[in-house]
Amino acid sequence: MQPRSAIACAALLAGTLAVFSGTTAQAATAHPQAAAAATVLYVSPSGTDSAAGTQSAPTTLTSAISRIASGGTIYLRGGTYTYSSTVTIPAGSNGTSSARTTLSAYPGESPVLNFSGQSTSSSNRGIQLNANYWHLYGLTVEHAGDNGIYVGGSNNVVERVVTAYNRDTGLQLGRISSSTPSSQWPSNNLIVSSESHDNLDPTGENADGFASKLTTGTGNVFRYDVSHNNIDDGWDLYTKTDTGAIGPVTIEYSLSYGNGTLTDGTQNKNGDRNGYKLGGDDIAVNHIVRHDIAYKNGHHGFTYNSNPGTMTISNNVSIDNTERNFAFDTGTSVFRNDTSCRFAVSGQNDKISGSSDSSDQFWTGTNGSRCSSYSGALGWSFASDGHLVVTFGGSVVNP
Repeated sequence: MQPRSAIACAALLAGTLAVFSGTTAQAATAHPQAAAAATVLYVSPSGTDSAAGTQSAPTTLTSAISRIASGGTIYLRGGTYTYSSTVTIPAGSNGTSSARTTLSAYPGESPVLNFSGQSTSSSNRGIQLNANYWHLYGLTVEHAGDNGIYVGGSNNVVERVVTAYNRDTGLQLGRISSSTPSSQWPSNNLIVSSESHDNLDPTGENADGFASKLTTGTGNVFRYDVSHNNIDDGWDLYTKTDTGAIGPVTIEYSLSYGNGTLTDGTQNKNGDRNGYKLGGDDIAVNHIVRHDIAYKNGHHGFTYNSNPGTMTISNNVSIDNTERNFAFDTGTSVFRNDTSCRFAVSGQNDKISGSSDSSDQFWTGTNGSRCSSYSGALGWSFASDGHLVVTFGGSVVNP
């Protein structure tokens, strides 16, 4: 994944992401080459269904999915794959906890799955991952008629993917069908070192970067991810009365910026435009949101969005979001080591409900010393081991 160009920024709390290094990433980001593979199949844009699936006779992705053994590896060679229908990894085609089935970019190459042939429809997703214990690695999924990647299975790892220019949320977790019981809602999925941007739905009010909403189970984690320039929110953890509470979600060491405005400047008044939207319909869910950055989103940076639960909101920094950097009107959330800064724009004072102490610095019309200690331009990239590297003024702030 290529580094993004720097964007204008005036401050960040140094050390917000200082714990990016360490064993957490090492445990979560083992390279797919290390996976136990009962079978290896190769896919290329020119492959055919009946081909053997060797390097010299590559097959197609849909054929490889139907043939791969549990714990095996499918390698996608570089190039553009053009699709007009959803690629589904079906329920029951599972790997195991000790040997995930892997769908990976061939080392050193960049496969792009382009679904622009699809019409705009809720049934026209790009990749639909309904199986358990899979590992998706190094893919770009774009221009789908709905979500770029939809995860309905559990215990999956989605790593170093890009979802862009899709006609609903780039990467979303949710139940496989309306008949799926809550006990089988997707759980324990890890979305790591991934990027989602420029997703736009026809109404301009649904396409987020990442979402775990409506019908998701427990244990889902987003780590070292970047969501930017989506028409709606960077992250959406929305709940509604019809389906009830979702399981608590963890978002950590991640970056959300520019949401509500596409890269080309397109905006839509219907979009919510938050960095991190954490609820809905007054349903309490105790999410964990820590070591994250919200920068210049079109509404709030971090918002409870009517979630009255006891969320853990810690070690976050929120800068120059249009309305509030932190917006928590009710609830019993616990805030620690959070920093709110304003430099380039005016905005409303933060609203906090719950437990806060002197480690927090919220916006009340003035900058504090920690806000004014750092200046420069913000940039980011993913390191070779999967960590999100954030720089300010050319200096790395998360060694």
